[in-house]
Amino acid sequence: MNPAIRTHDLGKVYLEGFLMRRVEALRGLNIEVPEGVVFGFIGPNGAGKTTTIKILMGLHSSTSGQAWMLGQPAGTPESRRRVGFLPERPYFYSHLTARELLHFYGHLYQMGRDVRTDRIELLLEKVGMTRFADVKLSKYSKGMLQRVGLCQALLNDPDLLVLDEPMSGLDPLGRAMVRDLILEQRAEGKTVFFSSHILSDVQNICDTVAILVGGDLRGMGTVDELIGNQVKSIELVITGLQEPPADTDVIRTDRGEHRVRVQPERVDAVVAAIQGAGGSVVERLRIRADLETVLMGEMARNTDGVGGEVKP
Repeated sequence: MNPAIRTHDLGKVYLEGFLMRRVEALRGLNIEVPEGVVFGFIGPNGAGKTTTIKILMGLHSSTSGQAWMLGQPAGTPESRRRVGFLPERPYFYSHLTARELLHFYGHLYQMGRDVRTDRIELLLEKVGMTRFADVKLSKYSKGMLQRVGLCQALLNDPDLLVLDEPMSGLDPLGRAMVRDLILEQRAEGKTVFFSSHILSDVQNICDTVAILVGGDLRGMGTVDELIGNQVKSIELVITGLQEPPADTDVIRTDRGEHRVRVQPERVDAVVAAIQGAGGSVVERLRIRADLETVLMGEMARNTDGVGGEVKP
């Protein structure tokens, strides 16, 4: 069985500025996305996520390496035939209504009118846009355009869904709707590959996550594999002090008992200060790290900033 997406030593160099400085946006990327999973692609702005997606979709060419989608070389019409795509900043003809726009895309997919109509109405209802379906897109908010973009990406009932920041511009209800749509696709055996800065959503719904920083792949695996035994913070419950210790994050204070949060590297010093002031630590809780902790750690290790300059 072919993976839904595979890259081998994928690289991209851009030429920037008047002096045509060569900037390496992507270095030797090797990822493999199995069929039927939700795959999260995370990293800071400029990490190379959108560059990777544009190469997969044939919008940019790679400088080195290769990529495949659904067993076909990326960038070919055959590789996109069973793919749905939502770019980070979709552009639609603003003089059309949502229903007109989706019929236009249905024509491009060569869908019959009856099949097309049924599919459009189903998707508009799924994203909560039926009542606005005949309003021109020029009057839509960013969140409404994002919902229509999701309809467009799902219109051909794709086997692989590629989404670049699908939750951008959405309110909490819209984000929940997108999460449900993604999980629904996985339940139907489809593959979803998406980038996002909303790490809590990635952590909750992804089977596998890849971390990209400065054009380099810094880690890939399940959330548990990436987090490992890392600790985000320590919570202490303290008695015997009138005031909580200085330089701690106070969670709760009640009748002489204080619950505070401390960074792991400062715990010993804080506990010593508490005991020196006549207080006692009656409870100590380890708060497990999350994807944000892991990503921030990888960003702190990045010495090149955003991408790296390549000498001619």
